[in-house]
Amino acid sequence: MTPRRRRLYWVLGILVGVGLAGGLALRAFQQNVMFYFDPSRIAAGEVRPGQRFRLGGMVQQGSLQRTPGSLEVRFVVTDFRHQVPVRYANVLPDLFREGAGVVAHGRLDAGGTFIADEVLAKHDEKYMPPEVARSLRAGQSASATPGQVATPGQVATPAAVR
Repeated sequence: MTPRRRRLYWVLGILVGVGLAGGLALRAFQQNVMFYFDPSRIAAGEVRPGQRFRLGGMVQQGSLQRTPGSLEVRFVVTDFRHQVPVRYANVLPDLFREGAGVVAHGRLDAGGTFIADEVLAKHDEKYMPPEVARSLRAGQSASATPGQVATPGQVATPAAVR
């Protein structure tokens, strides 16, 4: 084998190795990406049952139900247009409460209930994840009466939506 041919094989081998490593990295990245959906997008059928994603919105007032003798809780997440029931079987964050913003990671079951693996609550009165704020702002403006203007500051407080 000539030196020229040997170099060609080395270059081809390196290119195949880099291509294979890039393909594997891209596949791992796609499997770990978790998309954000609000209740309106779920109601529109954009999510398949079993697909992992993040659900965000406000915890609906009066929807929190605890199962006696276990950690399981049920509550409803809303964007003020649609609601999604959520089931979670772990310890809730200290800041979790009805009327507060929440982001939950998990999957949708065949019955339309979101099975949460992790629940995150906003960390103070003013903060809200950007995706949740945008979807709530859109929901608030859709439910606003004629002549009523929805401002971004009103989104963080559910009382401003009523």
